[in-house]
Amino acid sequence: MQFAFTEDQLLFRDAVAEFFANECPPEKVRWSWDDAVGRDASTWAALAEMGVIGLTVPEAFGGMGMNEIDLLPILTEAGRYAYPGPLVETVAVVAPLLAESAPAAIAEKWLPGIADGSVIATVQLDGQPFVNDMHIANLLVAQRDDRLFAVPADKVRSTQQVSVDGARRLFAVEWDEADAELIASGDAAVQAANRAFDRGAAATAALLIGLSEQMIAMTVAYVVDRKQFGVPIGSFQAVKHHLADAELKVSFARPAVWAAAYGLATGSADVDREVSMAKCFASDAAEVVARKALQTHGAIGYTTEHDLHFWLKRSWALSSSWGDALWHRRRVACLLLDN
Repeated sequence: MQFAFTEDQLLFRDAVAEFFANECPPEKVRWSWDDAVGRDASTWAALAEMGVIGLTVPEAFGGMGMNEIDLLPILTEAGRYAYPGPLVETVAVVAPLLAESAPAAIAEKWLPGIADGSVIATVQLDGQPFVNDMHIANLLVAQRDDRLFAVPADKVRSTQQVSVDGARRLFAVEWDEADAELIASGDAAVQAANRAFDRGAAATAALLIGLSEQMIAMTVAYVVDRKQFGVPIGSFQAVKHHLADAELKVSFARPAVWAAAYGLATGSADVDREVSMAKCFASDAAEVVARKALQTHGAIGYTTEHDLHFWLKRSWALSSSWGDALWHRRRVACLLLDN
């Protein structure tokens, strides 16, 4: 398979990267840890105006009608800048789920708001104990056994949980079916939930690639600047080996993530396997890169004053989200045995 992004996709990616460089510096990420609300409404609104939030919303509802291939480079840049917003939940998972599986009345109620940025959506599928960013969400899409529901946020009772990543806030939620609207039931709901899970896992893998690339870049900059015995520590062979190991893991993971996005966008028969390969490779890469970055930075890397810890903790949190590497390896093994 020959895969390459189009010129338009790359231009869109570059525009988003420039936006994040200006609007999501490390100081903004640090603020998102400390802010009581944890919501930067202006950045979300600006992303919506650029078309990022409505990227996967059909044109009929005010979106751009694009797919996972178009979204992949955007998410990679979001990971690179550790953007603290629910792009995975709203853009990668909920928007296409509602577009494909929701009755017309539910789609018309929520999708235009997602497209224009006025609606933030989050999701809880079976097996996911906590909900991400419930404190800023307007809509929760939740699975109960073989049924999928749309629950307005004001009908959800939430309790915040401890999270390793202070900008990625987790909540235990409760809600009553009487307050929710049924999206789908039976086999249709199970299939929609499975597609939603695959989309969430692939999108998270894309974030992990961006996070890993940025941790490598931060570490390279550090070892060039940091000196011992009168020379940059980046000239030491052991440090070069650490960075080479990190780059190697990312280089193996990156095409697997591209393949997963392609499989989702084209309806590949092997999409479950492709997504799991992408997520386990990306999680493994992020774990190795984080360990090498922390080891190379030394004591300064352990401090909260250094920006590295934002990327470290985001990578640790996302590596275990939507299935960790071990879970996805077991899934691949089961899929191969079934065939």
